[in-house]
Amino acid sequence: MTKTAAALTARALRVGYRDRLVLDGLDLTIAAGRVTALCGPNGCGKSTLLRTLAGLQPALSGAIDVDGAPLGSYRRRALARKLTMLAQFNQIPAGLTVRELVAYGRYAHGGWLRGLSRADCDAIDAALAATGFAGDASRDVAALSGGERQRAWIAMALAQQAPIVLLDEPTTYLDIHHQLDILRELRRLNRERGLTIVWVLHDLNQAAAYSDEIVLMRAGRIVAQGTPDAMLEPHHLQAAFGVTMLKTAHPLTGAPMCVPAYEGVIDAGAAAHGGGERPGPAGAPRGCGTQAETPDACGEPGMAGSPGPYRAQDACAASHPHGAPAASAAGAAFGTHVPAPAPSSQRDLAA
Repeated sequence: MTKTAAALTARALRVGYRDRLVLDGLDLTIAAGRVTALCGPNGCGKSTLLRTLAGLQPALSGAIDVDGAPLGSYRRRALARKLTMLAQFNQIPAGLTVRELVAYGRYAHGGWLRGLSRADCDAIDAALAATGFAGDASRDVAALSGGERQRAWIAMALAQQAPIVLLDEPTTYLDIHHQLDILRELRRLNRERGLTIVWVLHDLNQAAAYSDEIVLMRAGRIVAQGTPDAMLEPHHLQAAFGVTMLKTAHPLTGAPMCVPAYEGVIDAGAAAHGGGERPGPAGAPRGCGTQAETPDACGEPGMAGSPGPYRAQDACAASHPHGAPAASAAGAAFGTHVPAPAPSSQRDLAA
């Protein structure tokens, strides 16, 4: 079996600001042509790691290789042809249209002294189309909403056409419709062009759905790294975030997902109801709360120690016995398909 080449490697990496050590002896390998999500609590060093990999933050010690060569061996423009990074916060440029901003992504391919080539224009047009700006490229960047600005910055990063793309919380400011649009488009580019993508995501379920690997971090160190299915195991999430999470599966695709255990909420609800069955989330039908045993009151096996009996589709059906207008209303509001599964049984509705 041919081993996948490494796009980025970090060895014994130590990074700090003044008297605070942020990354402490970190080792990391990012496989080429794959999508890797960095996940972890606030302040664990995710953004610092991205900045250091991009050469924007000097390391106190350790080594970084980009496409097999030491990071320090690259000249600035040569490095820009290898990788691009979109920071979490970017200064809003004054007096620039969206197209002009996106054109800055072509600097690595020729500098400022020459005009835009046909290849430059094609790259700009493709980036604008990918981010939904094909018909709005003449708008002033300063007049855009926060979410629109984020999409404009992502377009600039895509126009650079570097094979390695680093993105610090690319879905910041975006509604769910545009979050999914951006994640799908980046995933498509990964598959079609072989882009290596490293992104910081706070939504673990989005990270699992759109990434090949997840890197869990805590306090400047890597807790675990592996497939989404492996990284959503409760013991890994407990080690990274310090909270109890439950692993489940997407009701339509079967893809791994996780939900918080909400231990305090469940315990308080059980006490209020005199023990026995604990209530499920708001809107869940009776008989679908958390049981002390694992059998599922709704007809499906639950997870030991988890609120497995509660199912989202049952709650939706119980609230809307003549269909699921809430699902269609959500789809209409955000422009995203929200399926409305049928109730698991009429018994659930009658309860």
